[in-house]
Amino acid sequence: MLQVVQYQKNGEMSLVEVPTPQCKVGGILVRTSASLISAGTERTSVIGGQASLLERAKKQPEQVKLVLETLKRDGIKSTYDRVQAKLDSYKTLGYSASGIVIESQCEEFSPGDRVACAGAQYAHHAEFISVPKNLAVKLPESVSFMDASYTTLGAIALQGIRQADLRLGETVAVIGLGLLGQLTVQMLKASGCRVIGLDLNDEVLTLAKQHGCDITLQSNSSSVSTIMNFTRGIGTDAVIITASTDSDAPIQLALSISRKKSPIVIVGAVPMNIPRSPFYEKELDLRISCSYGPGRYDPLYEEQGIDYPAGYVRWTEQRNMQAFIDLLEQQVITTAQLTTHTFALHDALHAYDIISGKNPEPHLGIALLYSPDAIPQSTISLQSSGKELNNPGIGFIGAGSFAQAQLLPPLRTLGIRMHAVTTSNPANALSVAKHFGFANAGTQSEELIADPLTDIVFCASRHDTHAQYVLSAVQKGKPIFVEKPLCVNRAELQNIQFTVETHNGKVMVGFNRRFSKPFKDIKSFFSERTAPLSMMYRINAGSIPLSSWIQDPKQGGRIIGEACHFIDCMVYLTDAKPVEVFARALSHEGRHMAHHDSTHITIRFSDGSIGTILYLANGDASVEKEYCEVFSEGKSAVMNNFTSVLFSAGKKNKQKTYDGKKGHKEEVQDFIQAVKSGSPLPIPFETLMLVTEASIAAVESMQQGSIITL
Repeated sequence: MLQVVQYQKNGEMSLVEVPTPQCKVGGILVRTSASLISAGTERTSVIGGQASLLERAKKQPEQVKLVLETLKRDGIKSTYDRVQAKLDSYKTLGYSASGIVIESQCEEFSPGDRVACAGAQYAHHAEFISVPKNLAVKLPESVSFMDASYTTLGAIALQGIRQADLRLGETVAVIGLGLLGQLTVQMLKASGCRVIGLDLNDEVLTLAKQHGCDITLQSNSSSVSTIMNFTRGIGTDAVIITASTDSDAPIQLALSISRKKSPIVIVGAVPMNIPRSPFYEKELDLRISCSYGPGRYDPLYEEQGIDYPAGYVRWTEQRNMQAFIDLLEQQVITTAQLTTHTFALHDALHAYDIISGKNPEPHLGIALLYSPDAIPQSTISLQSSGKELNNPGIGFIGAGSFAQAQLLPPLRTLGIRMHAVTTSNPANALSVAKHFGFANAGTQSEELIADPLTDIVFCASRHDTHAQYVLSAVQKGKPIFVEKPLCVNRAELQNIQFTVETHNGKVMVGFNRRFSKPFKDIKSFFSERTAPLSMMYRINAGSIPLSSWIQDPKQGGRIIGEACHFIDCMVYLTDAKPVEVFARALSHEGRHMAHHDSTHITIRFSDGSIGTILYLANGDASVEKEYCEVFSEGKSAVMNNFTSVLFSAGKKNKQKTYDGKKGHKEEVQDFIQAVKSGSPLPIPFETLMLVTEASIAAVESMQQGSIITL
């Protein structure tokens, strides 16, 4: 399918062929009929992407800080690779579209339904879009796809009005009369308000007058006296700022015209340099309107489709979208005068020439129209890819930041055939394919596994999908490297064990730390021991917001998802089986941290060794992440974050330094070499099972308050 994207390195706009997205559970796949270019928002994105790296750094200090933190944690090479991968990628554009459902995996929609869709992560300028059910609403036949493409902006404008909490007959000033401002004016008039429109552009002032503004004025201090006369000396009952500017002039004007104890609602993008005195003297109420309404940025609402009860949250983002559609159906709102340009999708780049100023023309709403006979394609070829003797083809599932930083760079240096990559985001699949040299990009992972040209599967998708892809690969007789965890519950583990034994499957899990030089040296240091080991591994894991996908119970949680690494390290050092697990999580009343994020785990091994894992999310970020102590027979080794190990024996200390690398390159190389040579895989399958079972048992121990025997 065709999609509009922007190349991150130089900001160049292009229309590219990308794979068609999958219809996800709880969502719909839509064939797009129309999408709206939000000139203000997308112009900022496009212009920003075309700026130099230095200019971007000045405007995004938080990103610079993130790069510096990554540099400190992962070193120059890894950080450089991450930055280059980010720059050598495509950015998607668009967040408001309409079309026809062609596939549904939810009860609320059926194929053939006409819908309006929202979301910067979903409603792109693309021939097909995959949208969660709470970000789509049905369209009546009387509402055109063109009008419905304004739905997201209409919901944003409507949420700003709701934040103002207005009453019939009250006077409202709207500062900024672009698309959002014009829609806001129309809805305010429909609500029975007296509306003052303010902007610097005479043309949009005229349009706002046609849409119902009682008076329209230049957006500057010279209009203050006129506004005070219009409001009979009281001032405005509310000000809604829909402007997008680097100037604080809209805020200053709002302060001048607002009556005492009235709200100022910020919908647009304006600086927040707010003087204290006017707010203090008038006791003004500054309110920020969050996009389309309640539910925005909440993954439980947007991604998982968990709605807020209407009795408690009357107007969610979806209900705001529906209310806007109702207004269109009743012809209370019109968009015809707002649409200054329409382009067929294949001419979309001309639209971006206009909004970027390359081809300056007066503009407001710019709509893209799509061919009704487009046919979805699941995979695209970038170059020819044939099967080569002794050169296995790699099929890679999921390619987020971790995979691009740690797994893909070493993989492409091995001289093997990079056959195909699949991700849920079509543009990301294309970006990864081009950057890492894959011949094909797609979104259908099961098709990738079944592809005869895929010889080896790598899986770095979300944790709850790992078992599915492992089973599929094993059943098709293909070796698979799956990033940890192997699976997220006992039922999946038992199914994997049965399938691997039945099909003689080859499975490797990304327990990379055992491949690192520090842990190899520690194991060698204790290689002649006859007594058990005492081990303590402390992980300053850091806090992750509860809204993160990692905290979703379906993903297994952080103990199963990451603490399995450290259990595997102990299995590696002892060459013994974990036989008992006991775990306790810190108990706290706060809801800002997941219950199992700070946990003490004690494991007894079959050789008598005991290991304690302190997996902590309550520490200071400046403390290095990983620290491990190992003791036995009068000897000790202390590993500090893969940069040093202090070896002590016979009252003598020897400190050895390392490069901080954690074994990712080595695990990939050893896995590929074993597959190509037909040798046993680097980690025995029995070990993978034991480590996974022990991590699951740790969660069960916390839940049951008892020791779990394996």
